[in-house]
Amino acid sequence: APADFTGTDVYQSSFNPQEYLKEFYNLSDSNQPNTFLTHNLRSLHKMFSLDGLRGHTLIDIGCGPTIYQLLSACENFQEIFASDYTDQNRRELEKWLRKEPGAFDWSPVVQYVCELEGNREAWAEKEERVRKKVKQVLKCDVTKANPVALPPADCIVSTLCLEAACKDLATFRSAVKNIGALVKPGGHLVLLTVLQGTYYSFNNQVFSCLCLDENMVREALEAAGFDVRFHEKQPWPPGDPRADCEDVLSLVARKRAS
Repeated sequence: APADFTGTDVYQSSFNPQEYLKEFYNLSDSNQPNTFLTHNLRSLHKMFSLDGLRGHTLIDIGCGPTIYQLLSACENFQEIFASDYTDQNRRELEKWLRKEPGAFDWSPVVQYVCELEGNREAWAEKEERVRKKVKQVLKCDVTKANPVALPPADCIVSTLCLEAACKDLATFRSAVKNIGALVKPGGHLVLLTVLQGTYYSFNNQVFSCLCLDENMVREALEAAGFDVRFHEKQPWPPGDPRADCEDVLSLVARKRAS
């Protein structure tokens, strides 16, 4: 890996959550549909509709400043714990949870997910459900043996986190083990990760990605005690200059009981 893989210090000092949200999470701007976002929302809807993807507790690892990854999940779990390494991301998320002025407007995204679920009009209730179920927003570090100070949960969701947090394959494999330890036997890990990418960028800043292929991800999960139950790949929009990845991989794995 290059010596200049974006480190945690850079995220802490210069990752701007407002600019990141504006760049990647507006449902449509400049008459261009946000296929990156809609694909991810559809995949998450599909994954959280699978048999057995429910339980009491869900942990979100590397939530960033976003809630889109909780919109389908919140129907299936009673308690949600969100976690991220970067202080300003956690603050930005709390701003929305507390309905503070200047919080990002997620309502178009929530409406889209409600439409997938068959009732676009239920979006305000869904927002309240997310706000009520997210019990805490905690610090996490996937490179640590105990990434977040919580007991194992029924399910973990991690979207677009590991490939940005892990500088090489060995670090990635151990991070998958670290977060895998937070899943109860028989529980699930829901993963969204970009493949074959080396960077993503916004607001004139470039952040590193670990270049992964699907086999590397599957092998890391299997080594951490998981069986893959579901996977699909969506192409990254061709010619989109904000990242150089080829696909977004959506994957559900179940932790083996023994």
